Amino acid sequence: MREGKRRRLEARGWKVGTTQEFLRLTGEEAAYVELKVRLAMGLREWRRRQNLTQTELAKRLRSSQSRIAKMEAGDPSVSLDLLIRSLLVLGASRRELSRIMSARSPVPAA
Repeated sequence: MREGKRRRLEARGWKVGTTQEFLRLTGEEAAYVELKVRLAMGLREWRRRQNLTQTELAKRLRSSQSRIAKMEAGDPSVSLDLLIRSLLVLGASRRELSRIMSARSPVPAA
């Protein structure tokens, strides 16, 4: 968030903090959520790079389009195992998985 915007919000009585603070997540919980978001974004990127639709990827995984949409959205019902397995099905190597998991910022700045 831009400094000027933060100051204006605070001047009007708003408290500005992190998502982790707002949701009262432990460091471990925040790391888990961040990892899941990175893998979900990585999956979407890999699928798009291969010019696949969600339906086409679903067929490869023997799943449904709606499940792929949930995976790419980081839905809590999706396991890390499924995200990683899906990236492997798309051809991601261990090194590429490592890059996805260690990316600096999983979520574009608002």
